[in-house]
Amino acid sequence: MLKSFSLQEKSWIMYDWANSAYSIIISSVILPLFYKSITTGVGIAPNLADSYWGYATSAATLAIAVFAPILGTIGDYPKWKMRLFKSFFLIGVVATAALSFTDDWRLLLAFYMLTTIGFSGANIFYDAFLVDVATEDRMDRVSTYGFAMGYIGGSTIPFVLSILLIMFGEKIGIPRTTAIKASFLFTAFWWIVFTIPMLRNVKQRYFVPASEHIIHDSFARLFQTLHQIRSHKKMFLFLIAYFFYIDGLNTIIHMAAVFGDSIGVVSDVLMIAVLVIPILSFPFTILYGVLAKRFGSKKMILVGIVIYLFACLLAFRMTTAVEFWILAALVATSQGGIQALSRSYFAKLVPKENANEYFGFYNILGKFAAIMGPALYALTSQLTGDSRNGLASISILFIIGGVLMLRTEDN
Repeated sequence: MLKSFSLQEKSWIMYDWANSAYSIIISSVILPLFYKSITTGVGIAPNLADSYWGYATSAATLAIAVFAPILGTIGDYPKWKMRLFKSFFLIGVVATAALSFTDDWRLLLAFYMLTTIGFSGANIFYDAFLVDVATEDRMDRVSTYGFAMGYIGGSTIPFVLSILLIMFGEKIGIPRTTAIKASFLFTAFWWIVFTIPMLRNVKQRYFVPASEHIIHDSFARLFQTLHQIRSHKKMFLFLIAYFFYIDGLNTIIHMAAVFGDSIGVVSDVLMIAVLVIPILSFPFTILYGVLAKRFGSKKMILVGIVIYLFACLLAFRMTTAVEFWILAALVATSQGGIQALSRSYFAKLVPKENANEYFGFYNILGKFAAIMGPALYALTSQLTGDSRNGLASISILFIIGGVLMLRTEDN
């Protein structure tokens, strides 16, 4: 599949393969379900446990969001992009491994917050490396293949191995809790091994001249970039639209497992149902890239927004495992496509030598958005006593994002 890509493009794509194991095992399914089983064991109400998870997600994303723009600006200097990428990557894998050594729900939330900071921080610089590895006419293709490979390999293979061990491990003498913790260690190992091509082969081609006063000059450039973004109507409107619709998407990713548990879906059934997402996402993400070449990135992003809006409305009346399977299938059709095309759409708008700086703002909007969505879900669930209302409330984010996206110029 990757024969037509250069060595740097393939190495960049493989990082999606590497960190997607984290996305499904830690962020989306196994850790959330393990957390819910522990909170249930100590008598915490399901909707309250959901709220704690939502607040932890919001707090972690706030921590990285506050520093994203200045980190991105520093990353534009020679060699700093890879240095910062490595630092956050190490935070993420160490905290992921640490999840295997506790049964306390508070410590689980603390380590989960650190993994979120590491994962999200590394992605600032990973996304920005797209301008270094691909020309503008190849960005949509490289970006969508990155997400696609992440889904079929990074998400599916380690997740299948993990749920097989969890579901059948007791037959060979491995307790369920031990199997769950082993999946966290396996995730850290997978993340490390498949990041090696990225570390060895991807180089920073575009950068601003080195400075003797990095911090001072970085803040000066940061304010200048903010002014440029505000004066660039197309970029400004897209970033605001992205702020809302990616918030809705990230909330569904982070809250799907705890939502399914709260409406009574059995955990084993839930894990199998969620497996549908990466399997289906693989061909649909590639399809989004193909269709974007014909119809444009903007139209395909809007298609994904409409599908997610429908999924939110479906969740409002959801009561059975079958309906959860339908929701998972809907999410799968557009999850990778929206994210990949948003990344490449923005990459085409930014000056290459300042890519980190601009992607710092891109990521801060994504991270600040990830604060609002889970908090909205958590607050609505807590006030109404029903997690269905929490997920349904996320629909407003897709509506606002879609309306703003319609106002941007076609790309």
